[in-house]
Amino acid sequence: MTLEKYTVRFLCAILIAAVLAGCAARGHRAPVQERGAKKSNAAAATKSASRDKDWRPQVYVVQKGDTLYSIAFNHGLDYHEIAELNNIQNPSLISIGQELRLFPSGSAASPTSEAPRVVESKPLESSTPQEPPIKDQPITMKLVYSAQVVAQIEKMQKSGSVTAARADIKSDSKLDVAVDNADDEDEGALTWSMPTIGKVVGEFSESANRKGIDIAGKSGQPVIASAAGKVVYSGNGLRGYGKLVIVKHNKTYLSAYAHNDKVLVKEGQSVSKGQKIAEMGKTDADQVKLHFEIRKLGKPVDPAKYLPL
Repeated sequence: MTLEKYTVRFLCAILIAAVLAGCAARGHRAPVQERGAKKSNAAAATKSASRDKDWRPQVYVVQKGDTLYSIAFNHGLDYHEIAELNNIQNPSLISIGQELRLFPSGSAASPTSEAPRVVESKPLESSTPQEPPIKDQPITMKLVYSAQVVAQIEKMQKSGSVTAARADIKSDSKLDVAVDNADDEDEGALTWSMPTIGKVVGEFSESANRKGIDIAGKSGQPVIASAAGKVVYSGNGLRGYGKLVIVKHNKTYLSAYAHNDKVLVKEGQSVSKGQKIAEMGKTDADQVKLHFEIRKLGKPVDPAKYLPL
C-alpha cells in the first residue's frame, strides 16, 4: 500500500469517529408524543371549566350590613339551610367576621370543594385521525303547546328544516321563553310567565345596579308565581324591598317579588306556576308597583330574557 492511500484511509477513519462522537454528545432521540396525557389534561380542563360556572364559595365571611336573609338571597340559597348548616338558632343574630358555611362538606358548589381525582392516561390505539361520527338523530326543541307550534312542527317534518321553522317560532315572545330556557342546568328547563299585568316602568340595568324590572299596577292587584317552586322567604327583612316573597325554583334559579301590600304564602310552602302569592302595593316604594327579579346562582339576570314581555 502506498503512503498516499494509507494517509487517505487514516483521515477518513478520523472523520467518521468525530461524526459519531458528536452525535453521541448531542444525545438525539426520537420525539415521544404523550397522547394519553394530552387527552387526560383536556378532560381535566373541561371538568374544571364546568365547575367554575358556580362562583359561590364554600365559606362566606359576614360583612358589615349583612343579614342571613341577604346572604342567602345573594347566593341563591335558602336561609333556613344556611342556619341549620351553621347551627344558628336565631337567624337575626350573626356577627361581622363570622364564617358561614354555605354548602355541606363535599358539595361541588365551588371549584375548591371537590377533591382532585387522578385520571389514568391510556395510550391511543391508533395515531390515524378519525372523522367525527355523523349524528342522524332528529333535533328536538322544547316548546309551549299552541296551534302555531303544531303548524311549525308539521312544517319541519315536511321540509326537514329546523332553522327556518325555529326562526318563525321565536317571533312569538311567549314561545321564545320555552326555547331560550331549554338548556338550563340541574332540573331541566323552566318556563316563565308574567308575575302580574301592567306597564313596565323600570328596566333591568347592570351598570345602574337595577337588579330587576318594575311593573306598575293597582293596589291589591294579584301577584303570581312566575314559575313553580318553594317559598324560601316571606317578610320585610331585606332593606329596600318592602314586603317580599322569594321563590326558589331549582338549584340554579330563584325569583323575588317586592313592595307587596299583602303576602299570601308562608316560608316552606310549595307554589305552582300562576298561583297567587301576594297583592301589589307600595311598601318601601314611591308608587304602587311590583319589583320583580330573577337570580341565577344568586346573581341578578335580566328578566326580559325570560319573560314574555
